[in-house]
Amino acid sequence: MADKKETFGDIIAGETPVLVDFFATWCGPCKTMSTILTDFAKQMGDRVRVIKIDVDKTPTTAETYKIQGVPTLILFKGGEIIWRQSGVVQKNQLVNLINEM
Repeated sequence: MADKKETFGDIIAGETPVLVDFFATWCGPCKTMSTILTDFAKQMGDRVRVIKIDVDKTPTTAETYKIQGVPTLILFKGGEIIWRQSGVVQKNQLVNLINEM
């Protein structure tokens, strides 16, 4: 029997914080953010889950969260938005955000 595929709603509803990077492949600052998020995810390990959502491939999800510009980062916990910011965010700011939870 096949495993049930985890949906976006399932992912953000969990107790582990989920940092979602809404990005586009054509976006220069998104490439910078991608590198920062890779380092951040390695440093934080299991304390936070990082996922990326391409706004061009999933416009409905982008509309649902009113994404106006990319990159936009949204931090979810238990299905609730607890932080949101557009533009490039430095790794130390993200680490501090998780450490304060």
